[in-house]
Amino acid sequence: MQIQERGTADGADNLSKSFPRHLTYMDSPIRGKKSRDLSFASSPSSCNTYKLVALFILIASIAALFFLRGTSDGAALLCFDHRPARSLPATITYPEISWSAVPAIHAVDPAAVAPFASFRSERWIVVSVSAPPTDSLRLLVKTRGWQLLAVGNSHTPADWSLKGAIFLSLDLQSRLGFRTVDFLPYASYVRKSVGYLFAIQHGAKIIYDADDRSDILGGDLSKHFDLDLDAAAGAASGYPVLLQYSRAADNNRTIVNPYVHFGQRSVWPRGLPLESVREVSHEEFYSEIRGGGQFIQQGLSNGLPDVDSIFYFTRKSSRSEPYDILFDEDAPKVALPQGLMVPVNSFNTIFHSQAFWSLMLPVSVSSMASDVIRGYFAQRIMWEIGGYVAVYPPTIHRQDKAEAYPFSEEKDLHVNVARLIKFLVSWRSAKPIIFDRILDLSYAMANEGFWTEKDVLLTAAWLQDLISVGYQQPRMISPELDQAKEASRLGVRREFVPRKISSIHLGVDESGSVNYEIGNLIRWRRSFGNVVLIMHCSGLVERTALEWRLLYGRIFKTVVILSEHNSTDLAVEYGELSIVYKYLPRVFAQFDNAEGFLFLQDSMVLNYWNLLQADKARLWITNKVPQSWVSVSIDSKSSNWFVEQAAMVKKVVDTLPVHLQVSYKEGTNEDKLIICSSEVFYVPRHFVNDFVDLVGLVGDLNIHHKVAVPLFFLAMDSQQNFDSDALARIVYETALPSNGSSLSYYTAKASAVYPLKVLNEPDFVKLVQVMASGDPLLMELV
Repeated sequence: MQIQERGTADGADNLSKSFPRHLTYMDSPIRGKKSRDLSFASSPSSCNTYKLVALFILIASIAALFFLRGTSDGAALLCFDHRPARSLPATITYPEISWSAVPAIHAVDPAAVAPFASFRSERWIVVSVSAPPTDSLRLLVKTRGWQLLAVGNSHTPADWSLKGAIFLSLDLQSRLGFRTVDFLPYASYVRKSVGYLFAIQHGAKIIYDADDRSDILGGDLSKHFDLDLDAAAGAASGYPVLLQYSRAADNNRTIVNPYVHFGQRSVWPRGLPLESVREVSHEEFYSEIRGGGQFIQQGLSNGLPDVDSIFYFTRKSSRSEPYDILFDEDAPKVALPQGLMVPVNSFNTIFHSQAFWSLMLPVSVSSMASDVIRGYFAQRIMWEIGGYVAVYPPTIHRQDKAEAYPFSEEKDLHVNVARLIKFLVSWRSAKPIIFDRILDLSYAMANEGFWTEKDVLLTAAWLQDLISVGYQQPRMISPELDQAKEASRLGVRREFVPRKISSIHLGVDESGSVNYEIGNLIRWRRSFGNVVLIMHCSGLVERTALEWRLLYGRIFKTVVILSEHNSTDLAVEYGELSIVYKYLPRVFAQFDNAEGFLFLQDSMVLNYWNLLQADKARLWITNKVPQSWVSVSIDSKSSNWFVEQAAMVKKVVDTLPVHLQVSYKEGTNEDKLIICSSEVFYVPRHFVNDFVDLVGLVGDLNIHHKVAVPLFFLAMDSQQNFDSDALARIVYETALPSNGSSLSYYTAKASAVYPLKVLNEPDFVKLVQVMASGDPLLMELV
């Protein structure tokens, strides 16, 4: 660890710089009206930029693997990232498309695609391949009545070949003429989007989204899924009824863990908010719904189911024993009503043609989050066409061969997924046709920071490609989202008590309502899950931005990072430290539903577990820390810097509204200047307007951050009303200890520690090691 160099207040005026430039917006190939980009990261503007970002993420992942390899219970928790943090507003465009004037697809190289010109198949299996054909693929290609389509990426061997399969190499993908290709990363499974379009172009009516290490139970998909919805819906008897989760018992519920229904209460799917893991009780009752609308059918996997890294690393009874989890094959399939969602993946899911629009995999989110976010997006739009997701008993078996589970790629799940679900359930649109609503939701998600402008443009390209290959938009059905009644047509209550299948190999006690490993996380998240952390990084953000989001993003609503070394690709916005308070109103405006805002400099480490008792309705600042909060007398012996700062403070105070001016003058003498280091402070929602007004009154005056913040706090409220105890127990050192190690004075009992500087990944590892004594979820990292 390295200690941040600190100067005296006399030298603070040297820190001031000009006010930052205005943010610019990315150029869009699609014309449209402008709006703000609140996404977490902007898409790369060139291939070189993309490669540099990819290289950095790879390095960060390797660093994570260094200290996560071989761990168990707490190890995976470092995968929590932000993306969580929304970037500050930049301008994006809303694509305006005339759906009736979309031109047809023209292959770049007709000769290259000529062999497939006349080929048609109604049932397709689409997989992404990065290695030579597996034994599972050799079985999958023999599935009767289905055409296997393998989509390559930059990791796929150049000579990849499997008899009976169609292989789309990178080169062939680029020749197909799809607009979507321009937005896809080279080294990712999300290139499956090209495969979906190819299948639709060649007659697909059903697409099975699969991977290359799954074995279909019995080798027959028709035995597990409902494949003939159109025929059954037209039959005289109608389609059989399905059990459906009920919302009558809890209208506030928006997410369910389907694994409970199929006999595994202590297992949860990737993409389930961790707050919901503790909900292990089976349903009190189910309702019923007429079948035929299950346009997306999610199958379960025996062996290694679709679980997240936290489950994977905290539930094994031994590191060498592979998972072999079984689900109840006799449990009935179950549907999801409007207003209730379930995680959906990309390796064991049936999509009917009515849901082909939902196959697009977003590209501006992490790879392990892409299909889950797609699934939630799809479910929301499905309600607009009267469709729904249904979950089916186990349909495949996957062997647990994971050597390094990709927890570093789950950063967009654990922090944001609960907020995403809440947003989607409340979202409404008045657009006249379904493709307009899909585009409208994509744009809204970018504005909320769930993905970036790149995915808005990808959505526009994707929808145009669908029209170009002959896809017909589904008909909209007015959803009953704003009605408080059960979304079942039959209104019948049905009971089903799931079997409790033994999970002794997991090494956990299923009888508990929540496992200890995530108990603290849930408690901290409940306390700070609606608080925005605004962090200023003084070091190289290329080395630390992701790490801070990994550490704090799992606790707070989101992490917004400011720095004088801004980075568009890392969603780090410009913020000059000496006047950083002037940038805060922009952040406040973007999170109007946040409970409060906690500012933190990267030179101070926050022990969040010691702040649970703090009053989030009151102001916090270090006014009870003598080394941080100082009252300076202004006289003829004072330095020019103090005199100038005091003069500017007086000028502002004289213009304050009466309530702010009275509060400030009651809190200090006119011949005194209050200076606070202001590395950490908290502003609750109801003081935000006052803070913004004070920033406006400062205007162009160059009042230093260390002077402006205490001025604001004293004006907003009396010190006796602060929650001064919240930050009173901090360790605040002004010089390095004699041994030169900043770790020597770290303690997990303080609410914060200064200074503990993180400059790179090894520093971050050391920080996690010392913080593990206060955060049991990180204990396995040491």
